[in-house]
Amino acid sequence: MKPRERRRGHYEDLYARDQARKRKAANVARQAELKEQRAAVLGDPIRGVTTPFIRSLDSELPSEATTTVEDLSHTTSSASPNEPPPSPAHATSEAYLNYYLSRPELENSLEYSRSLSEPLIATDRERADPAVEAAEAKTHDLGHKLATEAISRIVSLANASSKERTRANVQRIIDTFGRHSTDHHLKPKAPSLQSTYSTITEQKPTPRAGPDTGSSEVQIGILTAKIRILADRYEGANRNDKVNKRNLRLLLHRRQKLLKYMQKKERGSERWFNMIEKMGLTEATWKGQIAVQ
Repeated sequence: MKPRERRRGHYEDLYARDQARKRKAANVARQAELKEQRAAVLGDPIRGVTTPFIRSLDSELPSEATTTVEDLSHTTSSASPNEPPPSPAHATSEAYLNYYLSRPELENSLEYSRSLSEPLIATDRERADPAVEAAEAKTHDLGHKLATEAISRIVSLANASSKERTRANVQRIIDTFGRHSTDHHLKPKAPSLQSTYSTITEQKPTPRAGPDTGSSEVQIGILTAKIRILADRYEGANRNDKVNKRNLRLLLHRRQKLLKYMQKKERGSERWFNMIEKMGLTEATWKGQIAVQ
């Protein structure tokens, strides 16, 4: 008999001890199960939920764009060797281009270059050869088509650097969540009872000059785009990158503070639900402690 068993007493109930151990094991297993369920409900504190808008930030495609099987086939060879190969699917459907260009500016420039490079029509129609003019027009159309395809590939964000993609994503977030555009279709938060019965007259807001870049929802969206970039770099072989890990933690805590502030100010408003649904942010992004493993 062991000394511990001798101190406890030789007549200990082994059945009761076994039942206590089983209850403890069941309790520990239940706690682990509840912890997993809470984590599933709260979601990922870093990435959240992947939504169409978040997917558009990763693929440089607008969230409402649709592609067909033919568009996604990059290896399809054209029927004629003179025809340009098919372009990437997002090179003709993306709304934001590289080099600070917009789609109307690109289309106007291409149309202007087409008018400048058109073959001249002979003034003396008696000596003009219709066959030669038709061949020149066909050659011009083919050259313009090839030039348009080349320029579309050059200005496409699919061939841009990470810095240019981030800049385009920031501009997309400003256009989507900026109050200069959301005020037209989203209602502000209803006034509280304290402000309703208050005798202090509220000052009128200063007229906004230019797009909204400083509101909470815009800053949260920009931080989310940067967080996804750092999270992608941190995964895999870069798990030992201490500087990247620290920068990721700083951005996560900064976004958490802004989310808590916006939840306090805009809780229940259309602005809050619009941002949460489009950005795919869950409660784990602003509740509890965020740890980067």
